Amino acid sequence: MDSTVKSLLRIKRKMRVRKKVSGLEARPRLTVFRSAKHIYAQVIDDTKGVTLAQASTLDTELKGQASGVKKVDAALLVGALLAKRLQQKGVSEVVFDRNGFRYKGRVAAVAQSARDAGLKF
Repeated sequence: MDSTVKSLLRIKRKMRVRKKVSGLEARPRLTVFRSAKHIYAQVIDDTKGVTLAQASTLDTELKGQASGVKKVDAALLVGALLAKRLQQKGVSEVVFDRNGFRYKGRVAAVAQSARDAGLKF
């Protein structure tokens, strides 16, 4: 399959999920994006339209740790860092948005690591 067709199918899945999942002030939305090299996660309050916290493999705190490890292990670090930043802001519950990606591999690793660090979803 062509890469543009794959990305269009992912966007269709994303829109289907976004019809049902939205982040409220009490439970903001944790969304994950993965590229070929990196993974990005952010928590969004959709009622106000603001990003509460974000983390990625390009983050300065993870730059040294995430380089040279497997991508799934780097995703585990991103999930733990995001959960730590949210707990500092007083957020303990989120809604998970897989952003059209399958719930496996790096996407599942971010979710599991955030759960292990204390987030509820």
